Amino acid sequence: MQVGKLVREYSLRSYECDSNGTLRIVALMNILQDAADSHALILGVGIEHCLEKGLAWVGSNYHIKINRMPFWHEKITVTTWPAQEKKLGAVRDFCITDEQGNVIIVASSQWILIDFVRKRPVALREHMPDYQVVEERALNTEFPKIDAAAREDIKKSFIVRYDDIDVNKHVNNAIYPLWATESVDNDFRLNHQPAEIEISFKKESLYGETIEVISQIDGMTSLHCLNATDDGREVARIRINWRENQPA
Repeated sequence: MQVGKLVREYSLRSYECDSNGTLRIVALMNILQDAADSHALILGVGIEHCLEKGLAWVGSNYHIKINRMPFWHEKITVTTWPAQEKKLGAVRDFCITDEQGNVIIVASSQWILIDFVRKRPVALREHMPDYQVVEERALNTEFPKIDAAAREDIKKSFIVRYDDIDVNKHVNNAIYPLWATESVDNDFRLNHQPAEIEISFKKESLYGETIEVISQIDGMTSLHCLNATDDGREVARIRINWRENQPA
């Protein structure tokens, strides 16, 4: 497998932006996933290859730092590459630049290779012996542990919609930070944007389930515990550092 970096341009559309004209969190996550999926396909480790072998890539962590969100009609360049090999998976990094070449967003994601039928992790090297990485990090992170919320400042519930489900038959990774950002005070959300997002995925969530988000807010930092109400299982933890909205 010849490894390198994927570089792709995106022009932001109006429906990908929020009321402030900046890229929505869910759209950002989808762009990262699109770039990752495209590169994995080129490298021969994409979803079709995995499904043929009864395997699947499952996201376990994201760490995203946002200098600023791009605006409506802005062109951005997304660069992504496999950055680190793990025993049971791999790390993929991202760098997003604006039209002037300024770095506006960096991100790192951690993925586990699983046996799709048994739902158990498998050794990367055993199933993809030719897997290679570019030894460079966009964001130096080891995906630190996210503490559970110590108190319940806000509680919100969301029903998993059909459109929240991806090809793996469970909630798409982009939806979890959307739920978290929707689980702060309305006035706060209208006047602030995430500056840093850390996500730890715990268990899958499925169509029709109700997900309860318990949030703890301390100044410009929020902690979110996402739990399925039917059996109480924790599906994700998210930590967000916020900043005030930036003028367009």
